[in-house]
Amino acid sequence: MAATAKPYTVWVGSMQLNPKEEALVEAFRRLPPTAADELSALAQRLAAVNPGATVDWSDAWSDADLRDYTEASFRRFDSEDREDPQ
Repeated sequence: MAATAKPYTVWVGSMQLNPKEEALVEAFRRLPPTAADELSALAQRLAAVNPGATVDWSDAWSDADLRDYTEASFRRFDSEDREDPQ
């Protein structure tokens, strides 16, 4: 059975959310008010960085993602190794 998206009321009306968006909204609603405010402010700052960007809900990493992550990991390991000579 396919999950149906529930409508959520927002300040501009109603919108349909997919299951992953719905889970995110539910998690947000369980936060204490101060944490929710901080998360909301962070989301607004991130949205301003790249207006109009869409969220990629994919659980899979592309080859480029894996390559970038691996390279960044090696750079971090190398810099930490240089900072801690033993």
